Amino acid sequence: MSQWSFRESPFLIAGPCVAEEGDVVPRTAAALAELAVRLGIPVCFKASFDKANRARLTGARGPGLERGLVALEAVKRASGLPVLTDIHEADQAAVAAQVADVLQIPAFLCRQTDLLVAAGRTGRPVNVKKGQWMAPEAMAGAVEKVRSAGSSDVALTERGTFLGYGDLVVDMRSFRRMADAASVPVIYDATHSVQQPGMGAGGTSGGQRDAIPPLLRAAAAAGADGFFIETHPDPARAVSDAATQWPLGQLYELMAPVLDIWARARGVESARR
Repeated sequence: MSQWSFRESPFLIAGPCVAEEGDVVPRTAAALAELAVRLGIPVCFKASFDKANRARLTGARGPGLERGLVALEAVKRASGLPVLTDIHEADQAAVAAQVADVLQIPAFLCRQTDLLVAAGRTGRPVNVKKGQWMAPEAMAGAVEKVRSAGSSDVALTERGTFLGYGDLVVDMRSFRRMADAASVPVIYDATHSVQQPGMGAGGTSGGQRDAIPPLLRAAAAAGADGFFIETHPDPARAVSDAATQWPLGQLYELMAPVLDIWARARGVESARR
């Protein structure tokens, strides 16, 4: 099984929002495996088997637990990349951990004790996304729950804070505040933080994709240890989060200067080994 640790930074978590049918998942994974070599950093493939928090009943949710894990297992074999996926219910944790190298707790569920404990019991690394309403320091409680159950490799992810209705703002102080409060690596989710919830067609999320590059660079300077980017070969055709997924073919050009800024901010020669 592929190994993953949040202790080696900088790193990138990337992939499509959901495990789509067709060739999107294998194409993206193959490209990300090549990108890991070009950038010289660890890359973890991300895709969700279920998006249980869609705004509308008709929203695309993904293939479900069984088929989604089959797709992720195929990605691991073909690409050699470790894989990450969301869990939404406590009884999904142990099953997902049989395939996933990293379990992720969605932002809306970041205080669900049973879910956090179940993820921790698997012993897998766990990434907890900060709730859009949560103060950075308050996320220390989520980390404590995961660690108490047995997982010592935990990270927190900043994905923006609600600013009124239908918009998010990223407080660049949040990276150091969460790291100091919880003693964990902190990740910047560049694509979800530029969403405009409920502002897209038919009640879907809109977004400002053009804000991703400057915010990524600011996060690299402000203390983010890793980066999370949803990416797709053809974002306009993505079944979920089409407004904010980054074009797969432009991912190297996006990340190369971000890693250079990350290195300069820390006084090291280069983040790209």
